Amino acid sequence: MQAPEPDRSVPAPAPPRGLSPAAVVPPWWHASLRELSPAYFGLVMATGIVSLASDMMGHPLLARILFALNAVQYLVLWLAYLWRAGRFPRRFFGDMIDHARGPGYFTLVAATGILASQFILLRGDLTVGFALWVLAVVLWVGLTYTIFTAFTVKKEKPSLDRSINGGWLLAVVATQALAVSSALLAAHSGPPYRLELNLVALSMWLWGGMLYIWMMSLIFYRYSFFALSPGDLLPPTWITMGAMAISTLAGSLLILNAPQAPYLESMLPFLKGFTVFYWATGTWWIPMLLLLGVWRYGFQRFPFRYDPLYWGAIFPLGMYAACTWQMNHVMGFGFLDFLPYTFLYAAWLGWLLTFAAMVRRLLRRACGRADLS
Repeated sequence: MQAPEPDRSVPAPAPPRGLSPAAVVPPWWHASLRELSPAYFGLVMATGIVSLASDMMGHPLLARILFALNAVQYLVLWLAYLWRAGRFPRRFFGDMIDHARGPGYFTLVAATGILASQFILLRGDLTVGFALWVLAVVLWVGLTYTIFTAFTVKKEKPSLDRSINGGWLLAVVATQALAVSSALLAAHSGPPYRLELNLVALSMWLWGGMLYIWMMSLIFYRYSFFALSPGDLLPPTWITMGAMAISTLAGSLLILNAPQAPYLESMLPFLKGFTVFYWATGTWWIPMLLLLGVWRYGFQRFPFRYDPLYWGAIFPLGMYAACTWQMNHVMGFGFLDFLPYTFLYAAWLGWLLTFAAMVRRLLRRACGRADLS
């Protein structure tokens, strides 16, 4: 006889003698684990890119402190995800095929790719960087074809305005994170794999751009032709800019790698043109997103309250700083020098405030006062 799954409704065990059923309360972490956001690896994405951008712009000590913290966060979140999958399998895998929550799992791919980039650039550790890159490829293949196949064959599907949001573009970010880590591995590796890794980076870069066009068309249509409430403007809306920022970073790295791969050198005008195209598109979104934020929090009085989805807003700030610095370097746009530093400072402030709010929330829940947050 098959045992019920751990999260299936079963009769509650009898309370210890002398205690009423109402006195048996699950530990504080029980509900938190069950409701753990599929997009929580956004914490690793945000910390990783702020670390890398800090190193680019002359803050190596801060970069390495954030790198060490990020490695710990990555391991802790892996344990939490695996624990949730074992304890609440229905909820864990049900979220994966949910139109609104499923794309959040792509943060796992992007976080793995960004951590691989940290190992390559900050420690010069190609062995761990390559292992994480392989893991990111496996996760990308598994999640891409699981999530989008499920979305395609589901009999009951939500309406467009109830399902799609900026979080869907995490699939683009995950793809471009593979492009970035592949390009970095290619730059730091010798023959015979340099050409192959550059081809993987180029293919992912192109596919990520195509995926952005498909998804952004639907998102723009949803925002323009359906009623929008403040609650609909989730923090991952900033991924509309962040997806283009990481695409710019990947394109800049491909331009740097062109001397190593003849086929990249023959495509240099195309690579440069599309890199600027990605950057210009991401830049266009920044004033729009700021205006929408003023409408949400200023005019509609939407409350500020910690949500793990806010990491999806910190990541684009750090990525825009990194991509602009790298593009400015490879293109020789000296007049853009002020932009990377401006966004790096904004990313530092946003990361610090969000991290403090996360710690405060965890401490409140541990003390049994989550209802006061």
